[in-house]
Amino acid sequence: MRNYIKEMRKRKDLLIYLVKSGLKADNRDSYLGYFWWLLDPLLNVGIYYLLRVVILGGGGPNFPVYLAIGLVVWRWMSTTINGSTRSITRYSSIINQVYLPKSIFPIALSLTQMFNFMFGLIVIAIFLALFGVVPGWQVIYLPIIILVQLLFLLAIALFFGYVAVFIRDIDNLTKHITRILFFTTPIIWGDDGNMRFPQILIDLNPFAVIINSYRDILMYRTSPDFMSLTIVAIMSIVVILLLLRHYSKNEHKIIKAL
Repeated sequence: MRNYIKEMRKRKDLLIYLVKSGLKADNRDSYLGYFWWLLDPLLNVGIYYLLRVVILGGGGPNFPVYLAIGLVVWRWMSTTINGSTRSITRYSSIINQVYLPKSIFPIALSLTQMFNFMFGLIVIAIFLALFGVVPGWQVIYLPIIILVQLLFLLAIALFFGYVAVFIRDIDNLTKHITRILFFTTPIIWGDDGNMRFPQILIDLNPFAVIINSYRDILMYRTSPDFMSLTIVAIMSIVVILLLLRHYSKNEHKIIKAL
């Protein structure tokens, strides 16, 4: 595995290229271009605000901020999960011609979506300013939470990227998985007394742990749950190392399957 990681380090230029090309490809054919990186999360928040507040009723005084944080963070998660199933197969023509560490493709996808998320942070900042919510000194923990989320999504992307090579139907399955996770995670629910999640579902849900950590530092002026974040980070690192080892031993199987 050590040699495999060295080989990945040699391909860092390819990784940078894949990230840049992924960023350019997202809105290449759209009229508004990169402006969609801001407009898309704004429209997403507006739609769910209409659903939860105007149609269904409810929501606390700072619910738009609560909603914006949840949806922007979730967008990074969902796009990575759904995109990971095609992260290797879409480059099958290149892989069959030149030897490349296959894990580099899910990693590139995760990093691309992380850069997209940075524009989502601008949307969150807009909502914080509009509703007069001023984060406390706890905002210094933001890079730590972003790093934990990146590790978590790297583990997921590496897993689904590999599985999708051999089970192509997993692409359709992940869409339903993300839909279930969306409604079982306090993203659009949980900010009023009538719609609170059982605490055990939040404590055992790494998606909820990460999303609530952002809300803690940006909205509630409190420190995040470092114990839960540490558990998520350690488990993610262990899974990443195990998967990289698995990739290194099964590179030939990926080539045959493609």
